[in-house]
Amino acid sequence: MANMTHAFAAATPILGWFDLSIFGIMLILSTLVGIYFGVSKKQDSAKEYLMGGKSMGMIPVAISCVASFVSGITVLGVPTETYLYGTQYSAAAISFILIGWTTVKFFIPIYSKLEISSSYEYLELRFDSRVRRMCSFMYLIALMFYIPVVVYVAALAFSQVAGIDVYLITPITCLVCIFYTTMGGMRAVVWTDALQTVVMMAAIIFVMVQGAAKLGGWSSVWVINETGDRLKFFNMDPNPFQRQSFWTVVVGVYFMFLADCATGQSFVQRYLSVPDQKTAVKTVWLFVFGLALTLLLSVANGLLVYASYSGCDPVLSQRVSKPDQLLPLLVMDVAGHIPGFVGLFVAGVFSAALSSMSTSLNSLSGILVTDFLSGVLSPKLSTGQWLRVITVVVGLICMALVYAVEHLGGILQGILSLNGVTSGPMLGLFLLGMFFPSANSRGALIGSAASLISLTFVVFGAQYAQNTGALVYKALPLSVESCNVTGNSSFLHDYHHEELIEENDETLIIFKLSFTYYTLLGVLIVVVVGYLASKLSEDEDSKRKAINRDLLCPLVHRFLPKELEQGSTPEKDALMNQPEK
Repeated sequence: MANMTHAFAAATPILGWFDLSIFGIMLILSTLVGIYFGVSKKQDSAKEYLMGGKSMGMIPVAISCVASFVSGITVLGVPTETYLYGTQYSAAAISFILIGWTTVKFFIPIYSKLEISSSYEYLELRFDSRVRRMCSFMYLIALMFYIPVVVYVAALAFSQVAGIDVYLITPITCLVCIFYTTMGGMRAVVWTDALQTVVMMAAIIFVMVQGAAKLGGWSSVWVINETGDRLKFFNMDPNPFQRQSFWTVVVGVYFMFLADCATGQSFVQRYLSVPDQKTAVKTVWLFVFGLALTLLLSVANGLLVYASYSGCDPVLSQRVSKPDQLLPLLVMDVAGHIPGFVGLFVAGVFSAALSSMSTSLNSLSGILVTDFLSGVLSPKLSTGQWLRVITVVVGLICMALVYAVEHLGGILQGILSLNGVTSGPMLGLFLLGMFFPSANSRGALIGSAASLISLTFVVFGAQYAQNTGALVYKALPLSVESCNVTGNSSFLHDYHHEELIEENDETLIIFKLSFTYYTLLGVLIVVVVGYLASKLSEDEDSKRKAINRDLLCPLVHRFLPKELEQGSTPEKDALMNQPEK
């Protein structure tokens, strides 16, 4: 089987004109969609710009959710994760199913009944405006970290296959995304996402088909990965300090992505852009199916990458500088000679990045205008016009931040670790409000602050320990036996064997916690500290809010006294009756 590693010739990192034209067509079509909806649809109100007038179709919205969730981090990061650590991450497909069930069972009914346009409106209804702003601020920070990373990942892939500098292509694609998002609002975001998802999925499937054919079929790919110990599906070790096991993936990823899918404004905003609750539920299930499918296809591409380079690791042989460039390298090796194939792949990766960026920009502008700037914006411009202005400003800031993420390291673990800092406290606030009737605003603020501080310490402490070599996660064994290259010896030291180095007793045990558990840790801190703080600071105001059944999970209703009031609260009525600008 080792001879199969020689099936590929060295790649030349130059795109032909036909490849570049495919990439250019994707950008042009995205721009035209933005112009169409910007010109043909009047979008002066927040409801029109942010929610498409609640008239969006189920299928395009579900596809849009998949596109925004996936990004280049999945397209490139999951194959790299599989190549280095095996297939255990594929168990996240189980997490996605559980996330879908939780979202439609507990979250969608509450959002629909309250008829809110923002997930964070719930926190103001349940607690107060301070809690809403705190959660909105955490989400804003999270997206400001996330957007530059997804754009950089796509630019990295383009650089690998085209030989064009990352920082030359980044401004061009970012400006196109900012333009169509600003012009077309949610309608443009959804329909460009649908277009870009088709391109992305075509790229992923074409790589699988061409790569497997070169290696003699998927049976050969499977055998090579089995020999290389990459097929790991049921590592049932419950140790929470192991980087990957069945439990760290299924449980950790469940909480990690539940924070996005059930409470994140960019997703809730789209669930609520469809006409009714029944359609929203179907949308969520279609979204979950698309997530699981994309994940499994990306894992399959990771198996393909390992089968292709099992005898000659491209990083150690210095064919690429980072593991996250492995899939683009494979595309060049497999199909660089086929006109348009590499261009399709680049268009697919950039489609994933642009869909994530456009959705995030749309959500960020809505959060800034409705939660922070509503009282200071000039009435000379309509809300829709201000949303466009904010979208441009935020987009330019995110474009500038791309230049700060080059040294992040492995993209999948890096972004999920950073995401854990804010996703844990945010999800914890919603669970505290929905499942604990006695929780009040003071408890929510104290709990979320304690969680945010604790996770910041844990995540950045673990990152520092990894950067200094005190904490190192080793990849599965890699080989250069088929290469006549000595490799990068310093990287070789950090890049072989599997388990965590534990010889350094000075490393705090909490820093060794699996990165997938960061969100769960944050949730537990919010719920425990928030509940205790609420009980110690109960007042009449908090008791009155807690008895509104509309704000509580239906599961909790059976434990409430029958005489407790149902329906609206003064806060809800005030929010719902605000005049639209």
